[in-house]
Amino acid sequence: MEFVTLNNGVKMPILGYGVYQVSNEECERCVLDAISVGYRSIDTAQAYGNEEAVGNAVKKCGVPRDELFITTKVWISNGGYENAKKSLEESLKKLQTDYIDLVLIHQPFNDYYGTYRAMEEAYKAGWLKAIGVSNFYPDRLVDLCQFVEVKPAINQVETHVFQQQKKAHEYMEKYEVQHESWGPFAEGRKDFFTNPVLMEIGKKYNKSAAQAALRFLIQSNVVVIPKSTHKERMEQNFNVFDFTLNAEDMSAIQKLDECESLFFSHYDPAMVEMLTSRH
Repeated sequence: MEFVTLNNGVKMPILGYGVYQVSNEECERCVLDAISVGYRSIDTAQAYGNEEAVGNAVKKCGVPRDELFITTKVWISNGGYENAKKSLEESLKKLQTDYIDLVLIHQPFNDYYGTYRAMEEAYKAGWLKAIGVSNFYPDRLVDLCQFVEVKPAINQVETHVFQQQKKAHEYMEKYEVQHESWGPFAEGRKDFFTNPVLMEIGKKYNKSAAQAALRFLIQSNVVVIPKSTHKERMEQNFNVFDFTLNAEDMSAIQKLDECESLFFSHYDPAMVEMLTSRH
């Protein structure tokens, strides 16, 4: 496993396992499978409704807690200092742990400054080891970085070969915020897994299009958390450290960038209404 060192010195695996859209019933098995494959970083969120299942798996897996890296996220409806504080304590209970390795603000809506203050407090008290944000566009990220005491360690944003977030990446590097990808496979959109460029490059190394795409992000210094409910796919996604893309491969994949989201835009008022009405 390769690691990144966050701006506060905490080490985080560059490859983790994400449980978005994995039902609470199935999630425990999936996380146990992922840990048995070798994953040590697990990414969940309050909004996913499966923190308890992650907690159960962490308890049962037999791997010492300090070898695991657990991430969760505070949802919009838990925004603001008091609400966020309560929700963080709840997440701690559901995850059945004494500390959480990383907590992110899930979306930049509601009173996210209040939320961040609650996170800073828990960080200073020692039971959050790192704090950061998710889905913050560069303008929001810069604003936050300028006015908080504890600089965000991570910004987790939609990042895949069709939306490489080059501009956002520049700003993250400038403010020493680690870039993390959600949706590294674009959830299969735009015929992702049969993309000819990715397939061709994968074939050179006896790898799949998906493995080539993950390797591209890892070599671009982006943390990835691919999700699969199938153990053999988890193994494939994990098996990306025994080859290196050359400069030509990297350049060919860089050309796939379309510089726009395949999912949602915060600049679309209807989308913001939809996100913020889920109280």
